[in-house]
Amino acid sequence: KKMVEQYPNFEQLLLNIAVIFDSHRLMKGIPQDREYEEYICSLNIRALNSSDETIRIRAADLLVGFYMRKGQYDKAEQYLEYFSVQNQERKRKQAQIYAETGRIREAYKAYEELLFSDFQRSSMELHGMYMLAIQDDDKKRAHMLVEKQGELAKCFEMGKYYEVSSGLDLAVLEKDADTVIDIMEQILSCVEQIGSFRKAPLYEHMKFKEVEEDFIVEMKKNLLKSFRDEESYGFLKDDERWQRLVKQ
Repeated sequence: KKMVEQYPNFEQLLLNIAVIFDSHRLMKGIPQDREYEEYICSLNIRALNSSDETIRIRAADLLVGFYMRKGQYDKAEQYLEYFSVQNQERKRKQAQIYAETGRIREAYKAYEELLFSDFQRSSMELHGMYMLAIQDDDKKRAHMLVEKQGELAKCFEMGKYYEVSSGLDLAVLEKDADTVIDIMEQILSCVEQIGSFRKAPLYEHMKFKEVEEDFIVEMKKNLLKSFRDEESYGFLKDDERWQRLVKQ
């Protein structure tokens, strides 16, 4: 307490002291003491007013954890408000609170939304790594990353379109006619199922917008148009399979 009084505006110190006090209490099995707990919480609450977002979030996180351990989930939810809506930890902790308070469907939905977001994030990260491999002319690594993208889509039940489409760019770069045409055919054959993830068991509690028929028709039209592009696919111009495919 003397250190807190000596450095009242040192917000990081407030948090560290609160963590040390609370950890010591838990490890030593010290019985709950209202005055002691109120003092710990007061340190964290003071840090909530920090101009440093990192400190505010850490303080809120400590308060959420504190009240969850005590089973005071309404108080825990109040401090979740200090997390930004974009912060995945907010949704993850909210899902835990839903589960602990018997709101099972809400908990499922929150976890499913996290998974869906994780797929999108991981997919972009793998694509970024793939682009680096291409830049470095590391074809072996590029192939590995394309395979990972397909495995990721399969693991997250995104559907055949997402499982196969990531391999097209690399096949074109390598001018692998058989693989390019095979992927083209698979993409065109599963365009209608591009929204199949909406009915995947993994996302059972989420609600998605229906995929409009006009969107599917336009997408297939645009795919065929891109497959006819001679700058990208000119090496296929004498291939009868490609000729048949682009005449659809």
